[in-house]
Amino acid sequence: MTEIDIPLLDIGAFRAGTAEERRAFARRMDAALQSSGFLLIAGHGMDAELMGRVRAGASRFFGLPVEQKAEIATRVAGRGWLPVGGEANSFYGEDSDPARADMKESLTQGRNFSTGDDEVDAEWFAENAWPAQVPELPALADELARQAREVYYDLLRASALALGLEEEWFVDRAQASPHTFNINRYPPLTEVGAALEGQYRVGPHTDWGTYTLLDRQPGYGGLQVQTLDGDWVDAPYEAGALTINVGDLLARWVGDRWRSTRHRVQAPQTDAPTEELISLIFFMEVDMDLEISPLVPGTDYPPVVCADYFRQRAAAATVS
Repeated sequence: MTEIDIPLLDIGAFRAGTAEERRAFARRMDAALQSSGFLLIAGHGMDAELMGRVRAGASRFFGLPVEQKAEIATRVAGRGWLPVGGEANSFYGEDSDPARADMKESLTQGRNFSTGDDEVDAEWFAENAWPAQVPELPALADELARQAREVYYDLLRASALALGLEEEWFVDRAQASPHTFNINRYPPLTEVGAALEGQYRVGPHTDWGTYTLLDRQPGYGGLQVQTLDGDWVDAPYEAGALTINVGDLLARWVGDRWRSTRHRVQAPQTDAPTEELISLIFFMEVDMDLEISPLVPGTDYPPVVCADYFRQRAAAATVS
């Protein structure tokens, strides 16, 4: 099996470390992001009990009748419920057969924030659509998202150190940024049936933005990462650790020094026909009015405004 460099790093040690220890963390992170685009992060400080409570609330929502969930139905990149078959991550640049849409359902929310610009806020900080049947979920999810942003800011600080920038360089450009919090449910085989050829719980794709923070559950139908030579390997799992990966916009920003790596979530497996998994996923971004040009030589990407880029990607992933 092809090996892939996805190390387990302790971001708690980075937070408490000396200047040289922080630079050493950044160097190791830099090496992994060049090789695989993925990390495992321990010592992150996100509350495991809180994660469990969010999962429990989300499970109550996902267990509701379809007509009740549909009360907060949304589109890709919107806020609310996206049903099984409502999104196809492989659509971007690949075959767009709606029959092979992703075998998942999602409850999607965003950052509670206001820039003071009504037009910007309406698009990127719209009101969240929470299920009335699970009244405790908004406060739980908001607190978990707040904790995730603290981890994100430390990843940005380490990123800046790795590139020889002032430590707050990226953080300063993410103060008015949105984020998306997806709670993904991967239904069991007994519910959705066997996958079609080339169909997955989440199809092969790269993420769109800066960093993705993932708290996942291990399983037969879990996360796989594509290696440099094109093989697919199971992503390593460490209990309590977050899985981190680079998105396309960050890769573009650093001139492809770091990999935005294709990954997928396998279809339900016959070895575990009743397996049901729930992932907590934070897609972290920078300010939407930023114009992104490569910081590191090596590519000739033209400048792109973040907001324009995300509109294009959301349209491409929508099943219609």
